[in-house]
Amino acid sequence: MRPALTGLPDGLCACPHWGYMLKGRLKMVTKDGEDIYEAGQAFYWPPGHAPVALEDCEYVDFSPTEALTTVIDHTKAQG
Repeated sequence: MRPALTGLPDGLCACPHWGYMLKGRLKMVTKDGEDIYEAGQAFYWPPGHAPVALEDCEYVDFSPTEALTTVIDHTKAQG
């Protein structure tokens, strides 16, 4: 996902996400460092992050529609 964020401020997702990891492991890169999230963990990813899948992942997340749409539109344009 990280290359698709190129062109966004600092190359990071500016949308907050609240959710729950169902399967897999994910590294979340921020300006302050990195955190690992695994199946069974709830999460909050504030604006300013870039995900890196460490293995196949499944998660459910909830995000503000307008902020998420901006990120999705940007990643689609990277196509």
